Amino acid sequence: MRATMQDAQLTIPAIFRHGARVHSDSRVLTFDGEACREASFAEVAARVERLAAALRRLGVGEGDTVGTFMWNDQQHLEAYFAVPALGAVLHTLNLRLFPQQLAHVVNEAEDKVVVVGSTVLPLLARVAGEMKTVERYVVVEDGAPVEASIVGQLGAEVLDYEELLAAEPGGVEWPELDERAAAAMCYTSGTTGDPKGVVYSHRSTWLHAFAYNNAAPDLPLGDRDRALVVVPMFHVNAWGWPFVAWMHGSDMVMPSRFLQGEPLARLLASTRATVSAGVPTIWSEVLGYLREHPELDLSALRGLISGGAALPPKLVTGYDELGILVFQGWGMTETSPVCAVSVPPRGAARDDPSWRLATGRIVPGVEVRIIADDGSEAPWDGATTGEIEVRGPWITGGYHFDPAPEKFHDGWLRTGDIGSVDSRGFLRISDRLKDVIKSGGEWISSVELENGIMSHPDVAEATVIGVPDDKWGERPLAVVVRREGAEVTSEDLRRFLADRVARWWLPERWAFLDAVPKTSVGKFDKKVLRQRASAGELAVEAVRAEPS
Repeated sequence: MRATMQDAQLTIPAIFRHGARVHSDSRVLTFDGEACREASFAEVAARVERLAAALRRLGVGEGDTVGTFMWNDQQHLEAYFAVPALGAVLHTLNLRLFPQQLAHVVNEAEDKVVVVGSTVLPLLARVAGEMKTVERYVVVEDGAPVEASIVGQLGAEVLDYEELLAAEPGGVEWPELDERAAAAMCYTSGTTGDPKGVVYSHRSTWLHAFAYNNAAPDLPLGDRDRALVVVPMFHVNAWGWPFVAWMHGSDMVMPSRFLQGEPLARLLASTRATVSAGVPTIWSEVLGYLREHPELDLSALRGLISGGAALPPKLVTGYDELGILVFQGWGMTETSPVCAVSVPPRGAARDDPSWRLATGRIVPGVEVRIIADDGSEAPWDGATTGEIEVRGPWITGGYHFDPAPEKFHDGWLRTGDIGSVDSRGFLRISDRLKDVIKSGGEWISSVELENGIMSHPDVAEATVIGVPDDKWGERPLAVVVRREGAEVTSEDLRRFLADRVARWWLPERWAFLDAVPKTSVGKFDKKVLRQRASAGELAVEAVRAEPS
């Protein structure tokens, strides 16, 4: 028997048309540091059409790549729809890449036009001479004047975003697109070499957005929601939130460049945000500010999602004290990114640590397997660990101009994460393959050590790396940031850890910093710490000569 269902294409224009028509009165709010300017979905949609028409007039066609170098704001959202709806490819450029990496990804992606915010234009100008494919820059004034000296460094035509849109009468004829065509691309953060490009199709973007909103029954987005979009739009399409919110009519609050604890906490309260998502370091800053300002009204907030790094238990309990639930999610640039979200299973209490501290429950559409050291597939028993491999319709099968066969295994993506899965599909990541510490032939989880150290009330941040050891091959070095005014010592922390981890895991080497270096997406940058430790640039304190 042959099915006779209509073969509708799953494309970003379909998401755009739905949101613009069905949710025309939903709002987009962009924060300027003092107040939010607002526009309805209908008003944003009209501007999307004018931007698309302008880009087409500038020669952007199907298959061309358009870069964006911007914060989270309304204009960036407009590019999110205008570029792929034209059949071009949206390339979100990471604002925090090293200049040489930035030039590399622009050239490799062959960006033809770059839409750039005026506040970050100087960063782009530094390497504009090395960008060989860019023909035009379209500048959005987002809080800083455009200086003539900076414009002179760009070496290509510079156009004003608002003037470009004003010149278009409105309305655009959208091309018919293949759902498997490229829609967007994002490069990995480049912590272990040059960033690698991941290209998302229209189909993968559509399926990811639809599945994401059905993966967390406690936090689906709807037209009664107001989502504070904290995850950078330059990183994995802000975890898909712009597409999810537009599809389901959720108001979007765009914080622009104001991503510190104070403005985000105040935005949560003043805009009556119901949901938000970000990395643990962001939520730690917000929690600190909320504790100091109990007068802020967060009664509208249904919960927060944390991802990008392990969620410290102390952060979970800290928000619990304020009556705010924090959910953990897991994914990668290569997986669009969501693969798992921590949601309560049937019969579980909302404060049950068995699900709340799990990395996440595997979402429909994603398959997961655990590959043990001997190459066998491990059982889903919640205890047997190995490398996590995944596959699914929004998971990449290769990198842009780099098939990277070492990253794939019989059609499965090798994630580089070490973990286990229990019988209910709850995933627990114990470490990154490159971060796990092998000491005396046995494995030590840097993630568990970090969570233990950060549970101390006098610790603001902590991370753990492996360093060479003459006797044991490798031992953990704990790098700690004390909370302001605290005087906790390495001996104090070692004693504190003694009841929380195996004694032979206890670090003998400790270093205290004012801040842990972070990657372009807010994760602790262990590569930098390893380099500094190897060069003798860290003031390391020795507590004991060898493990117990």
